[in-house]
Amino acid sequence: MKQILCFGDSNTWGLNAETGTRFSWEERWTGVLQEKLQGRDIRVIEEGLCGRTTIFEDPFRIGRRGTELLPTLLETHTPDAIVLMLGTNDCKTIFGASAEVIGKGIAKLLEQIEQFASKAKVLVISPIHLGDKVWMEEFDREFSQESVEVSKELESVYETIAQKYGKQFMRAADYVSCSAADQEHMDKESHLILANAIYKKLEEGIL
Repeated sequence: MKQILCFGDSNTWGLNAETGTRFSWEERWTGVLQEKLQGRDIRVIEEGLCGRTTIFEDPFRIGRRGTELLPTLLETHTPDAIVLMLGTNDCKTIFGASAEVIGKGIAKLLEQIEQFASKAKVLVISPIHLGDKVWMEEFDREFSQESVEVSKELESVYETIAQKYGKQFMRAADYVSCSAADQEHMDKESHLILANAIYKKLEEGIL
């Protein structure tokens, strides 16, 4: 059986912006992807966590640094393919990181994959853009207006890094956007759309 490890943040975990709870497995993009792969002896491993970053340690939430956990997961699951979608939380004001610095975090994760799962094929996904109002009081004050711009700049940075490391790349923002409810997370329909886009990308050269 082939294993696909999906390593991401709350948009992989499946946070529902309208309720603050979690979408069901069948509604999350990982679950939809598993359904589309039905009968093909492929297992989707969902490893999403709210607040996860690439390389930054959040002083308010333990265990969020991606580089701290990824090597363990790679050795645990020995995946044949990896879908990597991180970077939104790196845009928080507490980290003060540019798109280029966040890109270095993605590069570090790719280096860990080379070390601990060198045969695995990788799809790097630049995350959806933060909404223009995300920094306002009624949404998420952990972000700023500058955070919104940085989230948009991740696309070109990630694409360059993916090319450098010889990995597949796609932009989530080409297909979906954040929910108006919180300016940060995908709604149910977007999970379905993204799952279909990821499935097609995997079929092109990863599965």
